Amino acid sequence: MNLLFVCSRNKWRSRTAETIFKDLAGHTVRSAGTENEAVVRISEKLIDWADLVFVMEKHHRTRLIEKFGDKTRQKEIIILEIEDDYQFMDPELIEMLQTSVEPYLN
Repeated sequence: MNLLFVCSRNKWRSRTAETIFKDLAGHTVRSAGTENEAVVRISEKLIDWADLVFVMEKHHRTRLIEKFGDKTRQKEIIILEIEDDYQFMDPELIEMLQTSVEPYLN
């Protein structure tokens, strides 16, 4: 299963998610950001690739729908409700991600 994690700048939250889930058996993981200055910017190609899309906040889902319309209607987009209060690999962020994402991996 292809998992895509999305935040604003692809620096802390989505990159942390990609890092902690990248070796998960049976899954391929990528991350991207919605902003122009994102390390990896979200693209139609990434949306097409993903089986599940995890966004950190509701406004990320809104941006995906605005930008990619029909492509996003065919995808399950899960809002994790993780605010931009954490640095890359913050232990609390890791715990939140693991707890939030685990139910979708089985």
